[in-house]
Amino acid sequence: MTKAVHPQKGRVSVLILTYPHAQQSAIFGLMDLLNAANDFYQRDRGKGSPECVFSVVTRDVDTVSFEQEDSCTACTDSVVIIPPCLGHTPKEFASWPHLLSPWHQKGTLICSICAGALYLAQTGLLDDRPATTHWSLEEEFLKRHPEVKLNIDKLLIDDGDIITAGGLMAWVDLGLRLVERFMGSATMLTTARFFLVDPGGREQRYYSSFSPSFGHGDAAILKAQHWLHKHFNEPLTVPMMANEACLEGRTFIRRFQAATRLTPSKYLQQLRVSKARELMELSRMNIEEIAWQVGYEDASAFRRVFQAITGLTPRDYRKRFSPLNRIDEVL
Repeated sequence: MTKAVHPQKGRVSVLILTYPHAQQSAIFGLMDLLNAANDFYQRDRGKGSPECVFSVVTRDVDTVSFEQEDSCTACTDSVVIIPPCLGHTPKEFASWPHLLSPWHQKGTLICSICAGALYLAQTGLLDDRPATTHWSLEEEFLKRHPEVKLNIDKLLIDDGDIITAGGLMAWVDLGLRLVERFMGSATMLTTARFFLVDPGGREQRYYSSFSPSFGHGDAAILKAQHWLHKHFNEPLTVPMMANEACLEGRTFIRRFQAATRLTPSKYLQQLRVSKARELMELSRMNIEEIAWQVGYEDASAFRRVFQAITGLTPRDYRKRFSPLNRIDEVL
């Protein structure tokens, strides 16, 4: 657990920036979660513990200014949060660097959620640093900001002065991390129990699906991809894939990785695990049957690959995500 960092004068100034298509449920959800944490902290803090309170406000990115908000955050810890963008790919806004960089230089903790990381990356603050965003934005993000060490497996990356959270609902994880940082683990756990949410240990790869790129423009690799998606459950080798693409082996591997960002073998593993996830969610086949259906003769090897990609064992994945499993438990 993170050790609580109690702010001066007991106030943590939290500014949530709003913009067109920002996810309103994340904005108001964070406000509710942090305000609830205020109540729990005041109720449960021990005698002699410093007083702490989140002061949460929202401002439109087109009207806010560093000077305006900086005067309100003097002598306090301050946090700026960029919420998710709902239903649209974030566009370039010239105002982001002018806003966020001065705050960061003054010691403000900068946070983003989901697509908000694309706005944060525009400032250069994420250059050569680890960050996460929604798994479906990986290709767009890397195209715009290849200098960022993107890790979409993680639901939340706390890099000290910058925190990035992955999915649309990762505002919950970010909110709990802020509560833990400023009010301590006890208040964080109380808040998590109140909202009936998992206080930690989740990863984005539990939920992400395999979304290969088909728009890379390499016709030979595209032909091999289409062939793989038809024959994924057969015994396949890289030479067979290269033959389908009509390319020499080394050339095929190099071009395949350039087009898909995966080696041919890793691509096949991802494809097979994706099919296995569907079978675990929607069928009652046992693990050995599923392994065979997706192209693995050795169920133990399948289990190792599955856990390496999803972060969960096949059994734990089915327990967490299969509606059929929940029906069986009720019956």
